[in-house]
Amino acid sequence: MKLAKLQGKRLALLWVLIVSVLLGHNAYLWLVKRIVPDTDILALLPVQERDPVLQQSFIHMVDAAQQRLVVLVGAADWNDARKAADAYSAVLAARPELFAATPVDEKTQADWLSLFQRHRLTLLTAPQEAKLRSAAASEWLQSALATLYSPFGGPKLGAWQDDPFGLFSGWVQERAQETPVRPRDGHLFVSNATSQYVLLPLTLKVPALSMTAQETVLPLLAQAGAAARKAYPQAELIQAGVILHAANASAQASGEVSTIGIGSLLGIILLMWFAFHSFKPIALILLSIGIGCLGSLSVCALLFDRIHLMTLVFGASLIGVAQDYGLYFLCNRLSADEGLDSPTLLKRLLPGLALTLLAAVIGYMGLALTPFPGLRQMAVFSALGLVFAWLTVVFWFPLLIGSRTLRSGALLRHYGALLLRWPLLRMNRNTLIAGLLFAVAAVAGISRLGANDDIRLLQNPPRHLIDDQIKLSKLLDAPTPVQFFLVRGASAEVVLQREEALKRRLDPLIAEHRISGYQAMSNWVPSARTQDERLALIKEKLLQDGGPLAGLAEQTGEDAQWIDATRAGLLAAGTPLTIQDFLKTPASEPWRHLWLDRIEGGYASIVALRGLDSKAVPRLQQMPAGLEGVQWVDKVAEISSVLGRYRQYMGWVVLGAYAVVFGLLFARYRARTWRVLAPTALASIATLALLGFAGQHLQLFHVLALMLLLGVGVDYGIFMQEHPERRNSTPWLAVGMSAANTILSFGLLGLSKTAALQAFGLTMLLGTALVWLIVPCFASTSESQ
Repeated sequence: MKLAKLQGKRLALLWVLIVSVLLGHNAYLWLVKRIVPDTDILALLPVQERDPVLQQSFIHMVDAAQQRLVVLVGAADWNDARKAADAYSAVLAARPELFAATPVDEKTQADWLSLFQRHRLTLLTAPQEAKLRSAAASEWLQSALATLYSPFGGPKLGAWQDDPFGLFSGWVQERAQETPVRPRDGHLFVSNATSQYVLLPLTLKVPALSMTAQETVLPLLAQAGAAARKAYPQAELIQAGVILHAANASAQASGEVSTIGIGSLLGIILLMWFAFHSFKPIALILLSIGIGCLGSLSVCALLFDRIHLMTLVFGASLIGVAQDYGLYFLCNRLSADEGLDSPTLLKRLLPGLALTLLAAVIGYMGLALTPFPGLRQMAVFSALGLVFAWLTVVFWFPLLIGSRTLRSGALLRHYGALLLRWPLLRMNRNTLIAGLLFAVAAVAGISRLGANDDIRLLQNPPRHLIDDQIKLSKLLDAPTPVQFFLVRGASAEVVLQREEALKRRLDPLIAEHRISGYQAMSNWVPSARTQDERLALIKEKLLQDGGPLAGLAEQTGEDAQWIDATRAGLLAAGTPLTIQDFLKTPASEPWRHLWLDRIEGGYASIVALRGLDSKAVPRLQQMPAGLEGVQWVDKVAEISSVLGRYRQYMGWVVLGAYAVVFGLLFARYRARTWRVLAPTALASIATLALLGFAGQHLQLFHVLALMLLLGVGVDYGIFMQEHPERRNSTPWLAVGMSAANTILSFGLLGLSKTAALQAFGLTMLLGTALVWLIVPCFASTSESQ
């Protein structure tokens, strides 16, 4: 006995050292390293399962948009809009370390055109190329003369002899149609039927997903908006950017961490006070929970590069589970004989405590089987928290409590008396009728369950952000970053040729108004083959001796020397434009996200669609057929399908987990093993039925909650079967207090504005409450075993 006590004290001292290290490490993390939780919602999503290039293309699109902030300042009158926009810009200009903005002036526009002017002879639109192949020389001559003499012949880009047939001007005009934005009075301008807007495209110099950056940038944007409305009170502000959504998600998650964490702690404190009328049990439970959280944070900080904010939200609900072990020990201490010391009591309880921990960890580890990095982190965080809390109970509680008995309040005495009046299941007529009614209700409810695996349930931004995004997308005719074509090839030239083949298939959809257009790198840099063909076509149709150029000289009174000089100037601009040259220029900045240079297996590009009609999606899905290296990407549908597959997969994992837990428990409980598992299984079925009756759609997070419910519910079954005597209310007290705290924790999680967490919390709330109600019915007695 003395040797056991000595070993217990040594283990307790060892745990003191470990906890001291945890305290020091957490102090370092928060005070020195100043860790900032990750707010990137994409970090929660699964990586591309089969195709790393596809995953890279999606990340490339997202990264391109991540640091951008787009602001539209509008008014009915252009001058009012400009006045408000200038006031807005003036506020941001005071913080150049936060924002980068490209000036809109003549130099900017000249720099933008200079590269294309040096290669203008190879840049044609598709209609121009078709006309060159079909139109007579006289038609080109009349067209050139009309452009020369007409005051409405369109914009002149450089000297007339640099583009006598208007080919380059036509190409530039077509490129301008890729966006409705136009330069005006030193600003970027866009309009709709009622308002005129100044476009302010901004690039953040600080990480959009950094909470510190969000806390700096958002107040500045609010200040800029106030300045704009002071300059013109009726000014309309439309803002869109990843940082706005990330800041909203951060604020929402931070609020939920506080609500769930503080609410759970207050609930535990009140319940413990009513149960024991003493602060010592409260302090002990809070101690085990606190060490559990410290251990989780420390180990996760070592295992993962960053800890996601949603992990902390989910981890806050851990409080409702981590207190189970301490409650079980305290409730047994409450009813133990005065002569029984705590170390001896712990020795009796240790097998049951070990099984409860194992079952709970199995439940949490089920989350780690999913392809979601965020869920894996949540699973590791929660499982570690349980292990550290359990070890605190085992190493410290016996020494801190000793052999002193605990007092119970009147509430516990009344609650404990309920057990004697609780119905027991017997092999009789009443049980058979109840079983049949339950089966009918369960089948009816579960048959009403639909399924919804939409990935957008992971995020629920406020309405005003959604409205601004929709308005901005319509005004700017912006493409969606989650639906696009991925084009691959062994070389840049192959990729550009395949893009051109794809665009020929997309053109009919523009004519049918199924899409308004497309963004592709080959719009700006045609393939070398296409440029060579177009140059040869121009030489043959326009520049040959006796052709339209010679006719133009004759009509305008120019001599042969003019013809030679003009032809030489045009041919000098006939060198092919390369993708590398284009990417080096400022003109490429809005389109660089379309090009993936030197990826695995070669090169790749993105063809993004503007004004996509959802009815056209089935046709777009079939469009790559017969086009080598072209793939339709619908990231929302793809990830949603992954969610659906894993919902079904995790359903089978849950069933397998029941079999594993049954095998673990059988060695101790033998014929009573089914009594440990049956309450949780029935509660899970009943929960699904209730969700069906409530019109809920089943999703992965409902199934994951059922996995965790297995771990939690088995604890209650173990508590009851460790003390099968009906008159012993100790396990019933432990189940009741544990279930109440768990219901409180996950009930608060059910209030989350994130649909996925809400589904998880609601399932756990219903399931835990039902296990609580069902588990005493399966308590075994000497005559019922």
